[in-house]
Amino acid sequence: MMGRMAQALLVKIGGSLREAGELLDELAGYPGPLVLVHGGGPRIGEWLARMGFETRFQRGLRVTPPDQMELVEMVLTTLGKELAAGLSRRGRPTVALSGRDGLMLQARVVDEALGRVGEVERVRATLLEQMLQAGVTPLVAPIGLDEVGPLNINADTAAGAVAGALGLPAVFLTDVEGVLRDPKDPSSRLPVLSRAEVRVLMDQGVISGGMIPKVEAALNALARGAPWAAVAKGGPGVLQGLLEGTLGTRLLG
Repeated sequence: MMGRMAQALLVKIGGSLREAGELLDELAGYPGPLVLVHGGGPRIGEWLARMGFETRFQRGLRVTPPDQMELVEMVLTTLGKELAAGLSRRGRPTVALSGRDGLMLQARVVDEALGRVGEVERVRATLLEQMLQAGVTPLVAPIGLDEVGPLNINADTAAGAVAGALGLPAVFLTDVEGVLRDPKDPSSRLPVLSRAEVRVLMDQGVISGGMIPKVEAALNALARGAPWAAVAKGGPGVLQGLLEGTLGTRLLG
């Protein structure tokens, strides 16, 4: 069992409030420090459609023309406030931030063809460290900043960058049990994998489809300096199960 001084973790969560209640209960009950990074793709898509914008993806990234960036940022920051309020009501004081606060996520444009889509070049982690020392949980929206203004950053890659800067394990919550030897058999979960083993499983097609970007995000976190990373299905006891090796898949450098 985890004691009161449980492992500090970075946890990347999705942005669906419709499914958030159980997840917020799990996060609020975790006895150690947490840094959270949230996505919000479905909510962004809904608002862009509502405002008459077209949504396009290239290489898994949302094309973000400059005239859509303000709306993307508004949606993500509002969603962060709602999630933070839910955690605070459950007894975990949480403050919603974006990567623009404290110039936290300094970024550059990935490709001009994608518009205002960025990748993190530097994480200024001082604000996050101060919040953790104060007993406050930071909840970060994946908005970066360059010399022109805000940039839309993939939430998984933002989470990896923040985890590396803080030296924290990175946990990516998803809708599957972890990496499975047989996708149809949850009991075939692979509890621990090395970076080399992950590449072999990709080549063999064992890691495929939607699991690829999650595993790539975990590998990115390792490359950025996270001591380990994990992919697991969100649910009651998932964080403790990850630490005990009974749930999810942990990736090691």
